[in-house]
Amino acid sequence: MRSVFVLLLLLAGCASAPPSSQPVMRSAGTEQKPFVLNGRIAIKHGDALSSANIRWVHRSEDDDILLIAPFGQAVAHIHSDAQKAVLDTADKHYTAQDTEELTEQVLGWHLPLAGMRYWVLALPAPESVANIEHDANGQVSVMQQDGWRISYSHYAAQTSNSLPMRISLLRDGMELKLLIDEWEIH
Repeated sequence: MRSVFVLLLLLAGCASAPPSSQPVMRSAGTEQKPFVLNGRIAIKHGDALSSANIRWVHRSEDDDILLIAPFGQAVAHIHSDAQKAVLDTADKHYTAQDTEELTEQVLGWHLPLAGMRYWVLALPAPESVANIEHDANGQVSVMQQDGWRISYSHYAAQTSNSLPMRISLLRDGMELKLLIDEWEIH
């Protein structure tokens, strides 16, 4: 099962991305607002490489992440709320206490969703201390939190409140790259 899933994720890397929408600016309190992002995700863990298109819908009470293959078929659907995390593939249903445990168990790599819901907005998660470096534009260039090194290489605009478009997360030999093509902040 895992090898089929990894193969489908690798094939997803060939998909073309939709054109980017008008850049949306983040503002104070953005971390409390729901968002939707569309883009691509690539994971390197040891010798394994995988990638997919991603649609992430974040609401205050839950997260829905859809990983999509090149021709538009859903490869995996992850739903996470305060009670549990669920990962569905075409033929399997998995549950765990949280997304980190679930993705490690099913996919073989760790998706740090609890922190990522803040990090994608270039904000530190409120539960722990973060070391943050800014560039000349006042944008976060590197953040270190919870053992992760989060690097921001491209933003929608050159202003300090612009949303990130290219993010790399690194920890314990695992690298996760997120290329965001479109943002919606509600």
